[in-house]
Amino acid sequence: MIKKESRNVMREARHTREAIHGTTAVPRLNVFRSNSNIFAQIIDDEKGVTLVSSSSLDKSLKLANGSNVEAAKKVGEDIAKKAIKANIKKVVFDRGGYLYHGRVKALAEAAREQGLEF
Repeated sequence: MIKKESRNVMREARHTREAIHGTTAVPRLNVFRSNSNIFAQIIDDEKGVTLVSSSSLDKSLKLANGSNVEAAKKVGEDIAKKAIKANIKKVVFDRGGYLYHGRVKALAEAAREQGLEF
């Protein structure tokens, strides 16, 4: 019988292979997707500091369901607005080992539409 690795184990393996690193000039936009919510944060890896963060749990977004594509779009728009307000225009996108489709893609496209470059 063939043993199949769990999806999260495979995601973590893909994530560790990625060589994505944020700098002070171009920080990293990190995405974490759980079954019930989605989280995004912009990180300066040189200083080890989170500059801006947003999630589907934020009260200001007023989301009924945090695990759908519409919630991901709202989080993407929110993170982009906060980033531009913090004078961050260009980032490196770190999908966290997740495949680029569904909620991850919706978040990225919404952030791009709001003026964030990556």
